[in-house]
Amino acid sequence: MDGSVLLQAVATTPTEIWNDSCAVADLEYALARGATGATSNPSIVLDVLRRERERWSGRVSALHAEHPAWPEDVLTWALIEEMAVGASALLLPVFARTDGRAGRLSLQTDPTHHCAPALVVEQAVRFAGLAPNIQVKVPVTSAGIVAIEEATYRGVNVNATVSFTVPQAIAVAEAVERGLRRREADGLDVGSMHPVCTIMFGRLDDWMRVVADRDGLAVSPDALDQAGIAVFKRAYGLFRERGYRTRLLGGAYRNLRHWTDLVGGDVILTITHAWQVRIDGSGLAPVPRMDEPVAPALLDELLSRIPDFRRAYEPDGMTAAEFDGYGATVRTLRAFVGAYHDLIGAVRDIVLPDPDARR
Repeated sequence: MDGSVLLQAVATTPTEIWNDSCAVADLEYALARGATGATSNPSIVLDVLRRERERWSGRVSALHAEHPAWPEDVLTWALIEEMAVGASALLLPVFARTDGRAGRLSLQTDPTHHCAPALVVEQAVRFAGLAPNIQVKVPVTSAGIVAIEEATYRGVNVNATVSFTVPQAIAVAEAVERGLRRREADGLDVGSMHPVCTIMFGRLDDWMRVVADRDGLAVSPDALDQAGIAVFKRAYGLFRERGYRTRLLGGAYRNLRHWTDLVGGDVILTITHAWQVRIDGSGLAPVPRMDEPVAPALLDELLSRIPDFRRAYEPDGMTAAEFDGYGATVRTLRAFVGAYHDLIGAVRDIVLPDPDARR
């Protein structure tokens, strides 16, 4: 354990590590390597249900027996909430040790509500009441920005998600600041507020590749591998310069540079179990590189050849109204909504199994 690259990083730099799953075994592994948080979304919950099927199928059946009139979606959300509360309990010692600054479990709001701020806020407030260390994930759509301000004002620690760009991160930070200032004006506590904004750098890289292939662009692989890194570093510099009270979180690992080039900053990196094992197995000492810029030639290549990268990189590259149509946003929302419906289907298969499947 002493040779753990992850453990060395959290012991010697300001970087925090989160486990990108609420699966118990994965979270226990991550906690042993210095992790201070965890996250979930519909895809993650579906994966946990499949991996821990014996445990959770029995629980779904029991909930259905206790509440036979519950619709499938209500039963599914009961499962999601129970998973989240269980995982959050494993983080309570970290939460207590850090006076609430860390040790939180991020729980994602219904992805089908991405255009409905009032519904997002209502669910966010409910989630925040499930356990003292719940952080609530809100998508960075135009409606999500409205929800982030209001949820913050109501005392919810938000984790902005479905976010890939500098303009989105700035819009989140400004919305949080408005919510915090409203709380301060009303004499409400802000000391317990620890908002974070995710930048899904790997999903931005994915979108850059889609655009390059779609438009027949010749872009070097090295540049495409560092698009998300460049955006994350740009946002990090702006957050420090402007003194935002929101902390950046990076995720969606696609290559080892997403670790080696970002460790050392005062940020959170949420990492899947598979990538945690890879990073620890790399033997690479965690050298702080957050303040090292992406090579100018690679940055210039991205800026000059891919307009959608420029929109992601420049602080004024998009308005909030344009977030909803950005390719990475649409792709990710569709994936989350699809996973949510697949999760409902998996719950259905437990309470209403297909009789033909037994033949």
